[in-house]
Amino acid sequence: MAEIVVIGAGLSGTLMAYELVPQLRKGDHLTLIGQDPTFHFVPSNPWVAVGWRKPADIKIDLTKIAQRKNIRFITAGAKRVHPDEKHVEIEDGTTVNYDYLVIATGPELAFDEIPGFGPGNFTQSVCHVDHAAKAYDAFEKFCAAPGPIVVGAVQGASCFGPAYEFALILDTELKRRGLRDRVPMTFVTPEPYIGHLGLDGVGDTKTVLESELRERHIKWITNARVKAVTDGSVEVEEVAEGGAVAKTHQLPFAYAMMIPGFRGVGAVRGIEKLTNPRGFIAVDKFQRNPAYPDIFAVGVCVAIAPVGPTPVPVGVPKTGFMIESMVTATAENIGALLRGKEVSHLPTWNAVCLADFGDGGVAFVAQPQIPPRNVNWSAKGGWVHLAKVAFEKYFLRKVRRGESEPFYERYLMNKILNIKKLKEPA
Repeated sequence: MAEIVVIGAGLSGTLMAYELVPQLRKGDHLTLIGQDPTFHFVPSNPWVAVGWRKPADIKIDLTKIAQRKNIRFITAGAKRVHPDEKHVEIEDGTTVNYDYLVIATGPELAFDEIPGFGPGNFTQSVCHVDHAAKAYDAFEKFCAAPGPIVVGAVQGASCFGPAYEFALILDTELKRRGLRDRVPMTFVTPEPYIGHLGLDGVGDTKTVLESELRERHIKWITNARVKAVTDGSVEVEEVAEGGAVAKTHQLPFAYAMMIPGFRGVGAVRGIEKLTNPRGFIAVDKFQRNPAYPDIFAVGVCVAIAPVGPTPVPVGVPKTGFMIESMVTATAENIGALLRGKEVSHLPTWNAVCLADFGDGGVAFVAQPQIPPRNVNWSAKGGWVHLAKVAFEKYFLRKVRRGESEPFYERYLMNKILNIKKLKEPA
């Protein structure tokens, strides 16, 4: 009999728990630790922020689903992992012992690293459904008195797709309301060029995204480091190749949404040999921590080195398809260990992404996600918006049913993109 514990009940943690269930032997126990009872579909948050979705549309109570799948579900949150003692301290003062632990917490959002930054201050966020709901309230107030908008990401961010999505979704919604002509927009990013995405681009994302911004009259600043935010103004340094400040911008805004830097959560940050200095979990090719082989990690909390040096720190995104491959490999490896076998399953770390712009979008395929690649492809069109809407419905339906199939692979690869001609060469 073994105790398996998963920390985090977001996208990676929920999928992890679902995929572990079939791997359990009779007598094994699985515990899922979340911060509240609900799962929410993060890719839909930009839609919530403009009122195209309500929070309830993308939230699912996992309590009954976990019970049906014989998963013990703790919603008090993990306070601290104690890897030497092999237990997790819970916020309510209790502890949970484990034989195998999977860390799937996602990131902590580092709003505090920039003065005046974040939903508690002067900028909005779409990183959490509650932030997105607050961003929508602020957007409605903005529409009553339009002015300049600043959208983008700050140094240390590693998720750029939602920033591009939100800028272009705002453009679409403002046009629908007849307000776009009254709203100057600036896109601010630490990326060395538009469309870098933390991946040194995928296919022709540089040209495609530059073209989209240009056609929609959205100015941009790259190699940007946000120094401070005050009520109605963002201070931005534009950094040259050698690291010197080339130019300083004081950008006025009536509405601003920027993706924050990410760091590891407090439950693991600072644990020697488990995390890197930023608090992300170090893993080997099997998703297992080298110092603590009974600990695995999946999702955004995993440490991945940047694809190359940049004047301003730019993180690597962990996309849904990539996360899914981590989850599947980890479930199979834990299943092997439970049966006295060695780990052997490797994640693919491929990426298949849909970036919605409200009236169109960009899709890209990177196999593997980190270059050099066997497949490096991107395309745009109105079909991307329709595909993402369809995928949202598909994904939420599967989560509600508690089904553990590979969502991204089955739907995106097989049903939407049908990438037969893009497969790796035999």
